[in-house]
Amino acid sequence: MHTSISVPFVDTQADDLVWTLDHPVVEPLATRTCRVRGAVVELRVLGASHQAVVRSSGGELVETVACLPGVEGGLPERGEPTTTAAGRYLFSSTVHTLSHTDLTRRVEDLHREVSDAPGGLLVTFPGDPLAVTALHLSPDTGGAVRWTTWHVYPQSGELVTTAATLTP
Repeated sequence: MHTSISVPFVDTQADDLVWTLDHPVVEPLATRTCRVRGAVVELRVLGASHQAVVRSSGGELVETVACLPGVEGGLPERGEPTTTAAGRYLFSSTVHTLSHTDLTRRVEDLHREVSDAPGGLLVTFPGDPLAVTALHLSPDTGGAVRWTTWHVYPQSGELVTTAATLTP
């Protein structure tokens, strides 16, 4: 699903992003809801940030990657494996600084990979065609729920990729 919204970017660069599992659910600018493995997964875009909310019979998980007022930024390359009410959770992130040409190519790839994919949500922001936040719930042959996100910061040439796995 591809959505263009009229709200401008709110995050400024990758270093401003924070990863947390204890931030409350906030009103999204765009949402895609999917059912997978007995769970309801909401992929939510918040400005140039995201939340992934997983609700299952075991409980709820709220992953937030966002610029949070009063919280120092910095994403871990790997989060410590965490046991939550919804299951065992793993998180990783990478930040790449790309040339304008490479960033443009990667955003074009994201449009092809995510826009029409089941479980995909791609949001474009006004002012720059490269200002994109994308989330994709990936199929898994085992019992896990997996999602990948991309946050593109054209002003700094940064592409932030996160990957999460939740195993009930």
